[in-house]
Amino acid sequence: MEEPLLSLLSEKRSESESERWSSYQHVGRVNSVIPTASLAGIEVSVDEIRSASAASSDHHYPSSIHAPLISSPEPDPPSQAIVYQGGLYGGDLGGNVQHGFQGQTLDEVEIRELLIDHVGHRCCWGSRPARTWKIHAVEDCNVYVGTLETFTEERQIISETEPYLGGNVDKKDNGPELGIWELDLRSKFPVLFVPNEETRIKIPRSETLDKCSGCGGRGEVVCLTCNANLEPGFYKENQMTDCPNCHGRGLIAHRDGSDTICAKCNGKGKIPCATCGSRGLIKCEKCDASGSLLTRNVAIVKWKTLSTRKVSATAGAASVPDEVFHRAKGVQLCNTQAYQCSPAYFADSYFLNKFSSEVIAERAPVPPSARVICERHSISVVPVTRVTMVHRSRSFSFYIIGYSREVYLKDYYPSRFCWGLCPCLEWLKL
Repeated sequence: MEEPLLSLLSEKRSESESERWSSYQHVGRVNSVIPTASLAGIEVSVDEIRSASAASSDHHYPSSIHAPLISSPEPDPPSQAIVYQGGLYGGDLGGNVQHGFQGQTLDEVEIRELLIDHVGHRCCWGSRPARTWKIHAVEDCNVYVGTLETFTEERQIISETEPYLGGNVDKKDNGPELGIWELDLRSKFPVLFVPNEETRIKIPRSETLDKCSGCGGRGEVVCLTCNANLEPGFYKENQMTDCPNCHGRGLIAHRDGSDTICAKCNGKGKIPCATCGSRGLIKCEKCDASGSLLTRNVAIVKWKTLSTRKVSATAGAASVPDEVFHRAKGVQLCNTQAYQCSPAYFADSYFLNKFSSEVIAERAPVPPSARVICERHSISVVPVTRVTMVHRSRSFSFYIIGYSREVYLKDYYPSRFCWGLCPCLEWLKL
């Protein structure tokens, strides 16, 4: 039986990786902490966010906007990344350097078990290649994932009009109308970095009362069924229409040649207008017959997280879609939060500094009606193992991604039996 080659790989990996990673240091922040959703164990300066916001020359936030940042509820954070606790990042900033980042180490048995489990979830794939084919090569293709999340608040004013049915009117006479960014929304403020949330709030002292333009304040409009030919604004009462049963004759003709009086119109041939009862006027639907319309300004407030994601993969992992790396569990090298994030600094890695700058440079555009509350920037490394299996002149490759050890097999697997005809319909991506 062939000897597994994974023992040679682990020796090379531990020697090179520990030397390369052990010298990195991360400059962190300490001070007060903002609890946020999906951000466990990350320290963020409240003063930094507020001071940066106050220093903005255009459309800065009032201090009341930032108050909810301290008291936002903190739900259970989803487990997406492991915060690295070694001397490289996240440990004591002035303490001793511990072991650097180590990629995942897999032996031949684990590799085969992962592939057999992956194949077992596909009804028309055979497990023979996973069990018997030779493992020809195992290659580490670690991937870097950078994200920049920009949490924004967008405010827009819309005008709403409804029939006035009585009650007090909050007019401008009661005081000046508040500007849209003067509204205090502390009670509505969501947890930071929620994907989307929206609320509506009436702007105080913005209501006006006007005469209904549809009926001129009368509460009724001309019936177009019986007054269609008159000039606009004029109408006649007691307009009659032809009876639909006898077509205006007053009599109903029978096959034997006899006539009987129409029961619907009592032989008159005319009936009152079915729409208005021959009054000539009908209820104005626009003002609900009140004759007045109440108009107010309403603020539509939307909180949204704009995300920028970037992946740096080696040639060995270039065929794997970026979405696979984004959902994989890796090691978090840095995680900073500020009013406006700047590129992360790594003392001995030009590549990571450049990668962080590229992520920041691709910051998502903020709409003109929105303001930035704060940003969060993180860089993670996802362990990726590329495995090549061979049998005679045939071969195929697959990937083991992240600490959750997700198996990704792009296209070719040598033992498929459905040919696109079986009920699984995997070829249709269903």
